[in-house]
Amino acid sequence: MSKNEKITDFFIGKLLSNAKIDFTPNSSNIKEIQTALKTASKKGTGRAGFPEFTAKSKEFILVVEDKASLENQANYKDEEQTILAIDKKSIINFAENGALHYANEIIAKTSFKKLFAFGCSGNEKHHTIRPIYVDSDGYKIMQPVENFENFSATNIEKYYKEQVLGVTPPEILETEEIIKKAKILHEHLRNYGQLGDDEKPLVVSAILLALCDKNNFNSSNLTGDKINTDGNKIFSSIDTYMKRVEVTPDTKKEKVLNQFNIIKDRNLLNVVDERLAKTPLRFFTEFLEENVLASVKANAKEDILGMFYGEFIRFSGGDGQTLGVVLTPGHITELFCELVDLKPTDIVFDPCCGTSGFLIAALHNMLRQVKTKKEQNNIKKNQLHGIEIREDMFSIATTNMILRGDGKSNLENKDFLKQPVEDLKIENEDGKVEIIEGLRAKKYTVGFMNPPYSQAKGKDTAHLSEIRFIEHLLDSLADGARTVVIVPQSTMVGKTKEDKQVKKRILEKHTLEGVITLNKETFYGIGTNPCLALFTAHKPHSEKKFCKFFNYEDDGFAVRKHVGLVETERAKSQKSHLLNCWLHDAPAESKFMVKTTIESDDEWLHSFYYFNDEIPKAEDFEKTIADYLTFEFGMIAQGKSYLFENQE
Repeated sequence: MSKNEKITDFFIGKLLSNAKIDFTPNSSNIKEIQTALKTASKKGTGRAGFPEFTAKSKEFILVVEDKASLENQANYKDEEQTILAIDKKSIINFAENGALHYANEIIAKTSFKKLFAFGCSGNEKHHTIRPIYVDSDGYKIMQPVENFENFSATNIEKYYKEQVLGVTPPEILETEEIIKKAKILHEHLRNYGQLGDDEKPLVVSAILLALCDKNNFNSSNLTGDKINTDGNKIFSSIDTYMKRVEVTPDTKKEKVLNQFNIIKDRNLLNVVDERLAKTPLRFFTEFLEENVLASVKANAKEDILGMFYGEFIRFSGGDGQTLGVVLTPGHITELFCELVDLKPTDIVFDPCCGTSGFLIAALHNMLRQVKTKKEQNNIKKNQLHGIEIREDMFSIATTNMILRGDGKSNLENKDFLKQPVEDLKIENEDGKVEIIEGLRAKKYTVGFMNPPYSQAKGKDTAHLSEIRFIEHLLDSLADGARTVVIVPQSTMVGKTKEDKQVKKRILEKHTLEGVITLNKETFYGIGTNPCLALFTAHKPHSEKKFCKFFNYEDDGFAVRKHVGLVETERAKSQKSHLLNCWLHDAPAESKFMVKTTIESDDEWLHSFYYFNDEIPKAEDFEKTIADYLTFEFGMIAQGKSYLFENQE
């Protein structure tokens, strides 16, 4: 065995171990398979033959064959790469062909009838890992993967059902169902309540909060009484419930209640509609009680209210951009927490919190890491902070946190860009000095942000550009705070002269750690090409600092008709690869990750720094020579041989 083959074996073995797959090298710990392989020689001699690794994951057998060179990955019989050659030479010399050979031997000679055969080639930086599903009916060549995460005991059944059988995962069906319900509810709110786009999510939020007071309130309480109206009953239940869960401070509680005045003040909602034989409020409450409340409670990490809000906007003919509102998908808010390796001791700040998507993800992540009630209460009371400029969104955000048992989160209805970084001393008319506490005093250790998009339309609004929000956030955080923002890719280029100056100022005070280019469909239906930018606050950027730039467009998510972007089982493998490179500095091909120093006037994107570091194959060299010789012959035939004469 050559040194390169040993390197490949070691790398593949490490990936199997990382996925917690118990494997056996050059044999099998299952007697039936070991017996079958004693006559499985790739040369067809009837002697013993063993793949590099075998393993068992749930009911599936895993067979791994690897080669040191990428050129020895596979030999196909067709251009579509769906049929592998089964001649002796191909089986001996190519990883996928050899893996299929061993899988077929096991199928034919044992009771095991479901296998994944893996053809692997290359090394840790440049490699190909392709799974092939094999059973008694034949085989199916799957898309390449970065590791074996999908084939662990936890994930393999879902991968098999989704990728091999084409079964729609339950979570996608649930998302589809939520979207269907949102569409139906949107029609009801419009037809029976004549509610505007901004009013619909407020009514939904108010009713859901009232339903949380389950000991004193349900839809049967709403009788259409003309004196004590249904709206008054809902409003009273909200007030009672907010007191019970100790929503603080009182100013926040009053601000939220003021937004919910529409429930009791809008007459149309409180009179019996002949078409329904009940008030619209009772009709909406019954719908939410039956179809939505359980989903909100069960999906602790999902921003269901945010999903409804997004669907209301979409069904109303908007896309959110006209309002500067682009809600962050749940898988991205979860990724934020993982990229900063969020700890239960962190203090998280989202200055443009919208419906609270990032704070919900952080809450879920941090609570999962602690064990005691005291620790949980401390996280809820002291470690989640947010600012939201819009009163309606602030009320939805507060509702979202209350629905998760957190009435004490530190949410404020303010303009983030107007909040001072350092403490301010202001002398009032009486000559008394008032101190306004600056954001730095909060000592936030983590900053998450999805700023309003496309708000800077000229010189008068230049301060509203996304890069200005980033600068103000970084200035507001504690020394060494980890920061992640999701912004349009153009933000990392510098759209204007002013934006380029901000980029320069950021590097003078803070460190850019890296930028991750995301799937173009991340904000499905909005038309924004997003990226994640990661910073360390109050640590000047060193000229020698190597930043990481990723092309993470292939994230394992795909567009599903009428639903939007949904997670496929491939997403686990893709995210694991990203986090391994980001957190543990694993090597990767330059087409996925580039590590480089930067300048402020660079375009801080993978596409700007990318270079092709793929090793040319022999056929690439042969094709280049052939193209050159064809060109030279053509020129000579046209009487232009002088082009090739030696010149000093």
